[in-house]
Amino acid sequence: MKKSILSQGFIGSLVLATAFAFVSCDDQPDKFEMTKGKPTVKYIRSTDPEAADSLLVEGYLSNTVCLVGDNLTSIHKLWFNDQQAILNTSLITDHTLIVDIPGNIPKVVTDKIYMETMQGDTCTYDFTILVPAPVVTSLKNEWVPVGGEGVIFGRYFVDDPNYPIEIIMPGNLSVPYSNITSVSETEIHFIVPDEAANVSGQMQVKTMYGIGRSGFHFHDNRGILFDFDGVSPLNFTDNCWHAKAPITDEYSLSGNYIQFGNGTATMDDVTWDDSNFFAEYWAGTWDLVYPSYGQGMLLCDLVDFTNWQNMSLKFEMQVPSSNPWNAAAMQIIFASGAQIHIWEASWDFFNGDASQQAPRAMYRPWQTAVGGDFHTNGEWITVTLPLSSFAFDYDGGGTSNPFVGPESFGSFQMCVVGGGIATEKECTPIIRVDNIRAVENID
Repeated sequence: MKKSILSQGFIGSLVLATAFAFVSCDDQPDKFEMTKGKPTVKYIRSTDPEAADSLLVEGYLSNTVCLVGDNLTSIHKLWFNDQQAILNTSLITDHTLIVDIPGNIPKVVTDKIYMETMQGDTCTYDFTILVPAPVVTSLKNEWVPVGGEGVIFGRYFVDDPNYPIEIIMPGNLSVPYSNITSVSETEIHFIVPDEAANVSGQMQVKTMYGIGRSGFHFHDNRGILFDFDGVSPLNFTDNCWHAKAPITDEYSLSGNYIQFGNGTATMDDVTWDDSNFFAEYWAGTWDLVYPSYGQGMLLCDLVDFTNWQNMSLKFEMQVPSSNPWNAAAMQIIFASGAQIHIWEASWDFFNGDASQQAPRAMYRPWQTAVGGDFHTNGEWITVTLPLSSFAFDYDGGGTSNPFVGPESFGSFQMCVVGGGIATEKECTPIIRVDNIRAVENID
C-alpha cells in the first residue's frame, strides 16, 4: 500500500514539474539558445530610432550597431578588424544582433567583421571602422617648464609612419617631432620646446584622423587667485590667523609656492594641526572695509565668478614619495563676505553650526592610490576640482549652504584636516601647492 502511495505522489510531482517547465518555456519565448550552422548578415543599421532606416557601411569606435540577418544566434565570437567585441546574448535573436564596436583602435585594418561559430567556422562581412579625431583631455602638469616632460592624456592618439602625430602649442607653435618621446592610444610624452616659454592657451593634437583641441590651457594664467610671485596681489601671510609664508627652493615649479606639513608633523583621521596644515585668506581690513584691489579685497573682485557653475578650481601640487599622504582630506573652502571677514574672524564658517558652515571640496587622492598612500613621485601635477563639487560640510556630509552667486566667493581656506573618511593610518605628508586659480571650463 505504501509503495502505491509513493508511486502516485512521485507521478503527481513529475506531472507538476512538467507543467511548470511548459509554463517557463511559454514565459520566455525569446530565451537565447545557441544554434548551429553559419550566420548570414544582410545589412547593418543604427540603433537610433530616428536613424533606424539608414543602412550603415561604416561606424565609429564605441558606437552601437545592429546586425540584421539570419541565424545570428549561431555567432559565438565577433571581431571588428582585429578587435573582439563583447556579445550580450540578451541582445541577440535569430534575426538581429546589437553590439558595441570596440573602443580600441585596430592594429590590423581589414575593414571586415569576423563572426565565428561554436563549430569554429568563420564568416565575414564588409564594414569600415572610423577612428575619431583625437580627444585631448588633460595635461599632467599644465605649468610644466620649458625643457621638462609634458604628458598629454586623452584618446585616439595615432602615430602613423605616413602621417606622424603632431602637437601644436598655443600661438600655432608646432612641437618638433624629435621632442615627442612616446605615444600610446591614451598618452603622449614630449619635451616642451624653448619656444613655448612665453605662450599660454589651448593645445592641439593632430593625427591622420583629425585635430583635437584641449579642454585646458598650457601655462594657464586665467583667474589667478594666488601665485605667490606677484601676478596676484594676494597672499596667505596677511588676512589670516596662520601665516603661510611662500617658499623658493630646489623643489619649486616656478618661483614661490606654499607647503603643508614639514616632514615630521603627523596627520591622521582626527588631528587638528593648524600651524602646519592650514592656509587662509580672509577678505577685509581692520578698518571694516574691502579694498577695491590688493590684500583684503574680495576674491570675486579679482576674478569673475559670474559663471561659477561652469568653473573649476585648479592648482599645481607636488607630494614627494618620501612623505606620502594617506589620511585626512584637503578641505578647500570659498566663503562670502557675510560668512567670514578678517575683522570678525569666527570659525563658524568652518566647523560651526550646519546653518553657518561654508560649502567646500573634499580632496582625498589617497582614496584611489595603490595601497592607500598617495604621492606624485616628486613631480608637479595639476589638480582640477569643479566648483560644482564644493558640496560638503566639515564632516564630509552634504552642505546646507550651497553657493548662490559670485558673492559666495569672497574668502578662501585650504587645509588638511578631518573630512569624514577614516583610514586608521597616520602620515607625515609634505604637500606643495602653487598657482591657485579659478577658471571657466572648456567644452
